[in-house]
Amino acid sequence: LFIKKHFELLSSDRHLAIVTQLELRQSNLELRLKINEILKGYLTILEDIITEGKEAGEFKNTLDVRLAKQMIFGTVDETVTTWVMNDQKYDLPKLADSIHELLIHGFGSQKTKEEK
Repeated sequence: LFIKKHFELLSSDRHLAIVTQLELRQSNLELRLKINEILKGYLTILEDIITEGKEAGEFKNTLDVRLAKQMIFGTVDETVTTWVMNDQKYDLPKLADSIHELLIHGFGSQKTKEEK
C-alpha cells in the first residue's frame, strides 16, 4: 500500500514527479539540506512500517531495518525516476504489486531447501 500510494501521488501530478525526481537533485547545497530534512520524515515513516512488520511477525526477526529501508526507498525512487525519464509512458501504480512481491519474496523460488 505504501508503494502504491507513493506511485499514485507522483503519477497524478506529472510536474511534482519531475521536480522530485530530477530538479531537486541538481539544486544547491542549501536547498538539498532542506530537502533532506523533509525526506527524513518520509524515511522515518518507512522505518516505522518495517519495524511494525517485524514486531508483528510479518518479517524475519533478523531483518536489518536500516538496510530494508534503503532497499525499499532505492527501488521506489529508481522506478519513479525511470518512469519520469521515459516521459511517463506507462502506468506507474500498476508496478506497485510486482515491486511489493519482489521486495517481500526476493528472487528465490517457492521451493524449500529440501526440494532442491
